[in-house]
Order: sequence, then structure tokens, then C-alpha cells
Amino acid sequence: MEGLAPAEDDERLAASAAAGDASAFDTLIRRYQARAYGLAHRLLGPAGEPEDAVQEAFLQVLRGLPGFQAKSRFSTWFFRVVTNAALMQRRSRTRRQAAESLESLQPTFDETGMHARTPAELSAPLQVEEHLDRQVLARKAAAGLDRLPDAYRTPFILRDLEELPTAEVAALLDLEPATVRQRVHRARLMIREYLATLGVEKQKP
Repeated sequence: MEGLAPAEDDERLAASAAAGDASAFDTLIRRYQARAYGLAHRLLGPAGEPEDAVQEAFLQVLRGLPGFQAKSRFSTWFFRVVTNAALMQRRSRTRRQAAESLESLQPTFDETGMHARTPAELSAPLQVEEHLDRQVLARKAAAGLDRLPDAYRTPFILRDLEELPTAEVAALLDLEPATVRQRVHRARLMIREYLATLGVEKQKP
């Protein structure tokens, strides 16, 4: 959240905007529009339309300001609106064009609680990272991210890519912090497993 004004200034501007001060609303828009676009772009993936999601989010914020009671930080409320607008667009798109999910790549454990994969299989993602060009690896990781189930993908983006604190992600998504940590961890594992399958495919004759 570097570069943003203190929370109390956001709350003051939000109260003024709710009372009809157009310049206060414009200030909030200028302050958050770059972050809003970046968040929407990440949530939607390469085939999304972040401009439409951000425009819809700003309209919802404008309509919702009179009901904003400052029970949470303005930034948390604002990013919740942006997140919901982006996810609505993404769900509408995925209903039309389904993609193979990475959910099958979640880690599995045997009856003793040990990881079911062998040490060699667990090290496969690291071998991929060693042999793939960094730009290629970034594209592959982005493709894997786009195929994560939203229940894991959204917390991962907010926590690891947007670098929001776990507590704020939890408040934004109406989840317990422990649930956020669990889902982010599983998202990381699924992406690593996806990269591991790429390594296996690369080694096939």
C-alpha cells in the first residue's frame, strides 16, 4: 500500500464525497485508480477487460458511499468492490469458456500423514525453474495462475501479488485469517505442481 495517504484521510474524503463533494470523490479516484486497474487485471487474467470492471467498481463505490460507515478501512471496502466486480466478469466469462482447473494438482497425503509424492516428484518444480528461461517460466506461471479455482486464486493474488496483509485479505473476502493462509499455501502448491507437470512433459522423448 506504499504511496497511499493515511487511512483517516481516506475516511475524511469518503465522508465528504458521500455528502456530495465531487472533488473529494475525484481525489479518491485518482488515488486508487492505478491500483484498482492492476488488481482487476490480475484477477481477470489475460482475456479479461479490466477497464470495464474498474468502471463498474467506481460506479458502485459512488452509489455506495452514503452507506459507507467506516466500520472498516476505506481501502478494504474499496478493494472489496473492485474484487467483486472483477470476479463477476470472470465468472461470466468462464461460464462461456471453461478451462481445465488446477484443483486436481492439490497435494495428497498417505494414511500416515506423509506427502504421497516421492522426493523426486517434489523436487520437479525446482528442476523446471532451473532449466526454463525466466520469461518462459513467468508466462507458464501466469497460465497456471489463470487456471486456479477462484477460491484459491483470489486470496493468492491479493496476498502474494498485491502484497496485502493477511488480516486485510481476510476482511476483504470475509474469511478467517487462517483460511486465507491455508488457501494461499495451497495455491502456491498447485502452481508448483503445474510447473512440475511441464517439467515431466519436457523430459518425454
